[in-house]
Amino acid sequence: MIMDGNKRWSKFNNLSLKEGYLKGLYNIKKIVKVCIEENIKHLTLYALSSENAKRPSVSIIFDILANEYTQFFEEFEFKNDVKIKIIGEKKGLPSNIHNIFSIIEKKTKENKKLNLNIAFNYGTNKELLSIINNIIAIHKNKKIIIDDALLQEHMYLSNIPDPDLLIRTGGFQRLSNFLLLKLSYTELFFTKTLWPDLNEKELLKIFENYKNIERNYGL
Repeated sequence: MIMDGNKRWSKFNNLSLKEGYLKGLYNIKKIVKVCIEENIKHLTLYALSSENAKRPSVSIIFDILANEYTQFFEEFEFKNDVKIKIIGEKKGLPSNIHNIFSIIEKKTKENKKLNLNIAFNYGTNKELLSIINNIIAIHKNKKIIIDDALLQEHMYLSNIPDPDLLIRTGGFQRLSNFLLLKLSYTELFFTKTLWPDLNEKELLKIFENYKNIERNYGL
């Protein structure tokens, strides 16, 4: 899911940007609840692109994470079911954000019902550079054949299948540099609903529409 629309939601509701981000943060709980009930095994949320990480307003997101993550995590009623993994470029993030991510991943690493991947400071171009650098570092001075399997091995989400479905909220019909290496045959759904307003009813309707698609994977 590309979680778009927090800023516009704030403006439409005459609220501060911080209140919009908070509303979006706590909407994750609702979406996770639906996914668990629908027996979905993998959910990846696009929380912050590497491009947007350069905006001045990103400091608000850092402040929310620093001040709210403990309460959010304790209120996260499915915390014993959800394994959380943070993907994206770690370099350049504040040290306290690094620590928060490490704590969350450590606390949830044994959970198995839902794999929740949070793409934070993520961009496909950054992931591709990471793949190349890892291959060079590991196979230095060795003659290797770079094939699909080797690329897959070094992807951030190497251990999970390519997404069946991508949902973008907020009305824009673009992918914004999100998981482009894994979306070749993913079904794309775009909704005008802003992320903080995405609810169970609409999400289930999208799931139902997806189930009615006859997928042939390019054949």
